[in-house]
Amino acid sequence: MGSAAPGKTDVADSGALTAPGLRSWSPPGGRFTAWQETALIGTLDDWERITGGLSRWEIKTRSGFRVRPAVEVEAGQRPLILVTLAGLRIREPVEVVQVVCKTDRVGFSYRALEGHPIRGEEAFIAQLTPRGVELTLRSLTRRAPRGIWRILFPGLLVAQRVARWRYFRALRY
Repeated sequence: MGSAAPGKTDVADSGALTAPGLRSWSPPGGRFTAWQETALIGTLDDWERITGGLSRWEIKTRSGFRVRPAVEVEAGQRPLILVTLAGLRIREPVEVVQVVCKTDRVGFSYRALEGHPIRGEEAFIAQLTPRGVELTLRSLTRRAPRGIWRILFPGLLVAQRVARWRYFRALRY
């Protein structure tokens, strides 16, 4: 992701619902709960460090998750994200849907696969602005179709809020 040519956008599936390649996002209607927030996380001098960390999954690993395999983010990749919550090891299989690598915008989105506690998609986007480097998080979330996670969904929403707070802190130094 960090080594792509300026202006290149790698799209594994042009149907990325969280549209990380676009500055403006209009969430799709339907059964998903949409969420987006942007925060200033660094200066222009931090761009390379932030986007390099983003391309190596540091937004997740610095937030308490493990990513297997721990390789650079690539479209079509299917890593397993692991987290321990209240003594319970949670497996989150995902697929990277879209990777964006432009001179002023770097990010990716992934969708939850079967076995993930929720259904949906999440995007992490760093962008250069006159103020510095901003991080935008986008997500579409809904209850899993069956199983224990369906019952635990309200608790998962609380955990998701905590994770988002950690994401915004993850790439700041």
